[in-house]
Amino acid sequence: MLEGFVPVAAASELPPGAMKRVVVGGERTLVVNVGGDFYALRDVCGHAGAPLSTGDLTGYVIECPLHYACFDVRTGKLLSGPVSGDVATYQVRVEGDTVYVKR
Repeated sequence: MLEGFVPVAAASELPPGAMKRVVVGGERTLVVNVGGDFYALRDVCGHAGAPLSTGDLTGYVIECPLHYACFDVRTGKLLSGPVSGDVATYQVRVEGDTVYVKR
């Protein structure tokens, strides 16, 4: 087991372009697969608390469904929208068919 990492999903259940909302350490976390690479970020838009997991994923960009703020899933960086800051991102590891997130 990877120290500090929590298993959150089977990689086979998340094909490229897929997203999954999970809870890690009591907090909503979004796991996404972009082109076979996995990323994890806080599943809360900073503007009005909307879940990013109900938004649209296009390439590396997740769009908030409420006011259309856009974030880069690799870095959490705000790209556009009415939000004043980035979203937190978390380390991801894949071993075998298991996706792990470190919070």
